[in-house]
Amino acid sequence: MGDGLESLPDDIDALKAALIVARAEAAAARARQSDDQALIAHLKLQIEKLNRDRYGPRSERTARLLDQLELTLEELESSATEDELAAEMAAAKTTKVASFTRKRPSRQPFPEHLPRERVIVPGPVACACCGGARLSRLGEDITETLEVVPKSWKVIQHVREKFTCRDCEKISQAPAPFHVIARGWAGPSLLAMVLFEKFGQQQPLNRQAERYAKEGVPISLSTLADQVGGCTAALAPLFKRLEAYVLSAERLHGDDTTVPVLAKGKTDTGRIWVYVRDDKPFGGQAPPGPVFYYSRDRAGEHPQAHLANYSGIFQADAYGGYGRLYESGRNAGPILEAACWVHARRPFYVMADLAENARRKAQGKKPAVISPLALETVRRIDALFEIERNINGQSAERRKAVRQELSAPLVADLEAWMRAQRAKLSRSNDVAKAMDYMLKRWSAFTRFLDDGRICPSNNAAERGVRGIALGRKSWLFCGSDRGGERAAVMYSIIVTAKMNDVDPQAWLADVLARIAEHPVQRLDHLLPWNWRSAIRTVDQAA
Repeated sequence: MGDGLESLPDDIDALKAALIVARAEAAAARARQSDDQALIAHLKLQIEKLNRDRYGPRSERTARLLDQLELTLEELESSATEDELAAEMAAAKTTKVASFTRKRPSRQPFPEHLPRERVIVPGPVACACCGGARLSRLGEDITETLEVVPKSWKVIQHVREKFTCRDCEKISQAPAPFHVIARGWAGPSLLAMVLFEKFGQQQPLNRQAERYAKEGVPISLSTLADQVGGCTAALAPLFKRLEAYVLSAERLHGDDTTVPVLAKGKTDTGRIWVYVRDDKPFGGQAPPGPVFYYSRDRAGEHPQAHLANYSGIFQADAYGGYGRLYESGRNAGPILEAACWVHARRPFYVMADLAENARRKAQGKKPAVISPLALETVRRIDALFEIERNINGQSAERRKAVRQELSAPLVADLEAWMRAQRAKLSRSNDVAKAMDYMLKRWSAFTRFLDDGRICPSNNAAERGVRGIALGRKSWLFCGSDRGGERAAVMYSIIVTAKMNDVDPQAWLADVLARIAEHPVQRLDHLLPWNWRSAIRTVDQAA
């Protein structure tokens, strides 16, 4: 049997056309597969709910299983919508592949008790066919969009009046308004609230659906998940612009945190990585911003891939997976390691926590042993941080000058003292291990003395992942790898708004309202710092 290559055309243009068709067919196949998986998850959830209604709640495990099924459905519905949009875009490039559209259950009308706000779309003043001005009103089409105003719900009716020409009987009507998502029914403010609640306030969609139902607006979990997937796809170009901006920084902070991921019969431990650009400590004018990534494990290949094209200063902990980034001869250029003094200080602080010992004594517990060496190390490191507080926000040149004058002698004394004390300690001593952590990386710890851009701490990155660490108790786990990747995109967007003192929900609502018809060449105008400037300009003009 042949391999089929003899049937391929020799013409390059024909091969390109065949490749476009093949990609469109593959995208449609992926969309159909995602739709089938979402349907299966939906049916499994319905069966479990019916069994629970019939036989009653058998155990606490059953309730937890329902939560797991709902989260799985949420992730699969979002993924199916993303794949559907990708299939539509691929099909638009060819005339030989039909566009794939998911079969969604018929949506119930919006509740009658919700107020309606009529937004009249101006009708045509001339016939689109013959140009005649003798138009008479024929009727109207109404497109309803569910929108939310804080503490109240309403349905906005976009009324598009129809006109018929008395000269040629041609019917004219204004085009339908843009939606964030094709065939969308949710307004931008509602979508912004759902996204911010889920990724900014760590509230899963099933809990949001329960709250909305109590407010008199029942929205199913799968419907909300459908909107999350569509919004993530719509905001993906903005994430790419943010990613390019953050990774073009001269200096980056890096960190990672664990995130449980749902697996068959268990949960695996995935990772969320964050890289933060923040030039404020050395007086930089560039706005701050983070970019998040998700991975199934903590293998070193992940940060190496994230920073494959980066060169500059990288501030992080001593995780071994970063090691290859600091090797010389990288194609993208060198990466200089800057170690975190806060990381180094923590084990010493634990062994010298006088306040914790006082609490233990007050509670009648046996106090821990205070290490005099650890206490002295903490005192010396705190002296360095006291100097940093006084120069935070000043120029890089000023910070370097102060560090050379005041910090460099303290660092030199600390190194000499630590090496002298380390020689007296055994290898298994906890204080010795904490000292070895610093002494083996001393050049990375002292690099801040010669470069005013470097911070002695990696707090910027740790603040970036703090919301995820706090939210783990709320949402328990990610439903899938796709869910983790989707969360990383939305964390990047929302945390960027927070770091720039922009209300994430208000910003998202405005961006979602405009992004469908916003020029790609001016996508940077929607980034939080540019958006804030635009809003301020409008307010001043008013």
